[in-house]
Amino acid sequence: MNRFVAAERALRTAAPHELLQAVRDVLGKQYEADSVELFMADYGLTVLQPVSVLPHTLEPVSVHNSPAGRAFGSQEPFMEPADEGRVRLHLPVTVRGDRLGVLTVTLPGADHAEACRTELADIAEVLGHEVVVAERDTDLYLQARRKDRLTLAAEMQWQLLPGRSCARPEYELGAQLEPAYAIFGDNFDWSATADHLMLYVTNGMGEGIEASLLTNLAINALRNARRAGIPIADQAALADQAVYAHYRGRSYLSMLMFDFELATGRTWVVDAGSPQMLRMRNGTVERITFEAQLPLGMFEETDYVAQEFHVKPGDRLVFVSDGVYAVASPKGEPYGDAALERAIQATRLLPAAEVPRAILRELTGHRGQSVPDDDALVVCLDWRGR
Repeated sequence: MNRFVAAERALRTAAPHELLQAVRDVLGKQYEADSVELFMADYGLTVLQPVSVLPHTLEPVSVHNSPAGRAFGSQEPFMEPADEGRVRLHLPVTVRGDRLGVLTVTLPGADHAEACRTELADIAEVLGHEVVVAERDTDLYLQARRKDRLTLAAEMQWQLLPGRSCARPEYELGAQLEPAYAIFGDNFDWSATADHLMLYVTNGMGEGIEASLLTNLAINALRNARRAGIPIADQAALADQAVYAHYRGRSYLSMLMFDFELATGRTWVVDAGSPQMLRMRNGTVERITFEAQLPLGMFEETDYVAQEFHVKPGDRLVFVSDGVYAVASPKGEPYGDAALERAIQATRLLPAAEVPRAILRELTGHRGQSVPDDDALVVCLDWRGR
């Protein structure tokens, strides 16, 4: 049995809460690793939190200005010198484009690290897949992601999300919510098949647990319809009925819904409220408007119609909630289209997974306070096509 197969088998047979110890043991035995640490990206994407059991713990490291953060941001292994001629190899832990964290391995020397760099990067990817599966049975990795306590509403929202990023040959997606530890009702959801990508961007109504409950009802109603193979306009109608049946028009929510055909870029859109979309094509940013329809759950038995739209290879689509474009500066000036266009231009060289975080940092500077008064949601879709 070669050493990579031994490492893979050790991870696949380890108990869910013992993945880190399993990877430590096998990398020590098979790759002469002196130490192995796993860091998970926190909900706010500001630090990498160590996976450990108290009292044996490490300090978090910055996503922005640390060697591990460099590996996380670039999604490439990064090597740095350690003491006594050893080196640290920081390896991104990523599952199908969803950036979970970084595996840091200390090795005897640079030549040895280079020789096993590719295999260790593959092991870090296997570890990521095992972490995702293990989260069904243990809270260890979810606990490691939080540097502060989540509100109950935020706990519900994060558990509802599909991930924060994903990648396929036809597209790359990235998304982020703020305030990460106290989000109310904003949400995003996506699902892909061999031929289609469906994307929902939700601007939730209300605050706290009530906003989260409303969004949970709507998203699960949409998923129920989508998994039954129902077209996007009928998905909206069924979710509208579910929300109205429960709230009788007292609460409703706004949503942009997309069904992208991967082979052609042909897209069907239902615009049911306030989220907005901007497109960057050939270096030019413009806001794209669709036929406005009623928010989900406002009235009984609303009919929805899908509007056709086309995306082209090279397009970047950025979706934002009103907590982005309507947020005011200390002088009362809204962020607006012009500022959003500048932010999209400024982040044009970043991968889709990095764009939401960068735009939200720009928004914090405009707002003049670190904690927003309203939810802020940014989703970025880079379209490559086939």
